[in-house]
Amino acid sequence: MRFVILTGMSGAGKSTALKMLEDVGYFCVDNLPISFIDKFAELSFVPNGEISKVALGIDIRSGQSLGEVEKVLENMTIKGCAFEILFLDAKDEVLVKRYKETRRSHPLAGGERVDKGIREERARLEFLKKKADYIIDTSSLLTRELKVELDKIFVNDQEYKNLFITILSFGFKYGIPSDADLVFDVRFLPNPFYVDELKNKSGNDKEVQDFCMGFDAAKEFLKKLEDMVQFLIPNYILEGKNQLVIGIGCTGGKHRSVTLANELFKRLKEDAEYGIKIEHRDIEKDALRKKI
Repeated sequence: MRFVILTGMSGAGKSTALKMLEDVGYFCVDNLPISFIDKFAELSFVPNGEISKVALGIDIRSGQSLGEVEKVLENMTIKGCAFEILFLDAKDEVLVKRYKETRRSHPLAGGERVDKGIREERARLEFLKKKADYIIDTSSLLTRELKVELDKIFVNDQEYKNLFITILSFGFKYGIPSDADLVFDVRFLPNPFYVDELKNKSGNDKEVQDFCMGFDAAKEFLKKLEDMVQFLIPNYILEGKNQLVIGIGCTGGKHRSVTLANELFKRLKEDAEYGIKIEHRDIEKDALRKKI
């Protein structure tokens, strides 16, 4: 029997995650009254029962009885009902944006601002986050990327590190990404923009990649960058960090930064035990500005 308790911040994707787990064979129940969880767990753990995988959604909608969850979990442990806790989180500013886009009100906000409700919810759920076996930050995840992470844990039974890495190329002239944890400047490399046959291409094109990586400085930089990031990752995991954004910037975010970001992504992706994806924030912006 695999018994998963799915919880986390409102707006972080719990409903979507439950549907995904249901699609891969989990018996899913959302917002079950806290007082019923004990009995539900006992029924789920019946030997030779038809149900072998359960996902139970618990969140702030439980109201004041949410405080009883800790005692319920202790009782489950005493009775030998093994469980795992998955906590879905997202940055406050992302949650606010999602609420504004859907025009929903936060369950704890009342008639006040959404961010007040988010702060209150975060405080109430802190004890569950501390107990979580898995924490997934959905701030920058697409729906399909969330599915990949869930499949790793609950379908393929891969060892999961509570860290998701985004490698983000950008152009300094469009501003440093506000969510970047680490920022690296590759403007020291020769700029393909000034090579006529490369000007209108990008770091996703082989010609630009060959040009940028043809310099010893680029190869040495990439080697040192990979070494540093590989050193930092396990230390970030030990610290409890679950989201890491690595920004690599050049002037326009089209040639050098894209090339180096792609190269770093390829190296880190090999045998990675953590989630990782790549984004090119500004790769099309020069073209768009010319049209305007």
